[in-house]
Amino acid sequence: MLLLAGLALSLSACAGSKVPTAEPEVQPPSLPSAPSAGETGGAPDDSLAAVNEAEAAAREALNAPVKIGLLLPLSGSRATVGQSILNAAQLALFDLAGDRFTLVVRDTAGTREGAVAAAESALAAEVSLILGPLFSTSVEAVKPLLAETDLPLITFSNNTDIADPQTFVMGVTPRTQVDRIVDYAVVQGVRRFAVLAPESPYGSSVVRSFQEAIFRNGVELSRVVFFDPGSPDISAEVRALSDYDQRAAALKAQRRSLNARNDAAARRALARLRGLETLGPPNFDGILIPASGRQLLAVAPLLAYYDVDPDEVRFLGTALWDDPSLRKEPSLKGSWFPAPPPALWRTFSNRYRQAYGRTPPRVASLGYDAVALAAVLDRRARNEGAFLIYTAESITQPVGFSGIDGIFRFLPDGQVQRGLAILELQPDVFGEVDPAPQAFGQEIN
Repeated sequence: MLLLAGLALSLSACAGSKVPTAEPEVQPPSLPSAPSAGETGGAPDDSLAAVNEAEAAAREALNAPVKIGLLLPLSGSRATVGQSILNAAQLALFDLAGDRFTLVVRDTAGTREGAVAAAESALAAEVSLILGPLFSTSVEAVKPLLAETDLPLITFSNNTDIADPQTFVMGVTPRTQVDRIVDYAVVQGVRRFAVLAPESPYGSSVVRSFQEAIFRNGVELSRVVFFDPGSPDISAEVRALSDYDQRAAALKAQRRSLNARNDAAARRALARLRGLETLGPPNFDGILIPASGRQLLAVAPLLAYYDVDPDEVRFLGTALWDDPSLRKEPSLKGSWFPAPPPALWRTFSNRYRQAYGRTPPRVASLGYDAVALAAVLDRRARNEGAFLIYTAESITQPVGFSGIDGIFRFLPDGQVQRGLAILELQPDVFGEVDPAPQAFGQEIN
C-alpha cells in the first residue's frame, strides 16, 4: 500500500528567500587517508592498523541504525486520530527515510500512564529522538523521564505551556494563529475588535494572545465575552456582546424624536428606519470567534439575529475554521481565518486518500512533517559526517524547514514559529487572500 509515487514535496531546509524543494544529494563523508611511516615516525604496520580501525569505527557509526520513537494514541477514544498520524508518518518514511532509519511506534492509549509506559519502552529501545505524544497532559507525564537524558522531544501538541529547551511544540499554536489574523485584519483597516471565546483553556489561551496582539498593533479591544461551550443556548452572551439592547433602545428613542417633529424630513427619516431593529453598528468592526464545527455554526446565526452584520463587521477565526462544512453557513461568507497553506495540504490529502482509502484529519500532516524533519536531519548528519544527529542546534536552525504545513522553525525555548496563509470563507472554496510566506527572511508571526 505504501509503494506509491512519492509525494510531490519533501521537507527541506529553508535557505535565504527561496525554499529548496528537495534535500541535496547525500555524499559519503570524507575520511582521513592513512599516513605514511615517515609521517608518523612509528612502525608502519601499527599506524596503518590504528587508522584502519578508526575508519572502520567511523563507517560503522555512520551506518548504525537510527531509531525514532513515535508515541501516539493508537487505542482509546482518540485512536482514529493517532492512526492517521501514524499513516502519515509512514508515508514520510517511504518518501524520505534511508535504509538505516527506523520508527519505534508505541501506543500511549491517550492517557498519562500509557504515555509513560510508551516512553519507557521507546527509551529501552535506544531511540535518538521522540516524536509525540499528541496531548499536552501526556507530554507532561513523560518529561521527567527525558530529563534524565539528553533526548529531544517534538510533540504534536499546540500547548506552548509545555515547551522548554528539550521539548519542542510542533502544533499550530494559538499565538501563531492570532498574531497572523490580527496583523492581517489591521492592515485591511479593522480598528476595533471584539472576541467571543469558549470558556476553556484553549479559549483563555486565545484571548491572552489576542489581547497581546491588539496591544502590539495599537488598536482597540472593545469587548471580551466568554461562553459555556457545553451550553445549548448562548443567546444571552451574544446579545450582550452586540450591545443589542442599547442599540434597540437608541432606535426607539430616534423614532420617538422623529414622530414628535412630524415634518417631511422626519417622515423620510422614519421611512429609512422602517424594518430596523437597532440603530447603528456594534462598537467593533472585527470579531474573533475561536470556535469550530457545531459550536461555530450555532454562534454565527445568533450574531446575525442580534444585528451584527457581516457587511459591517468582519468575522475572524482561527485554524479551527479549516472545515469544509462551514462554507455552507451564509453568515460566515467573507470571513477570514489563518491556516497552513492549502495547496500542499491538498496534494498530501490526495496521496493519503489513495494510500489509505479515507480523507485524513487536518492534524495528520504533523506526522508527515515530523518524520520528514527527522529523516532530513539524519541525511544531513551522514552527509557532514556528524555522529550526533538530533541536537538543539540542528533542530533549532534559524532558517527553519518547509513541509506540508508550510515553513516552520523551532526556537531554543521549544516554541515554534510558522508561516500561515489567510483564507476567506466562500460558498464553494476557501479562497487564499494572503499567501503564506515562503521563507523566514523577515519577521514571521
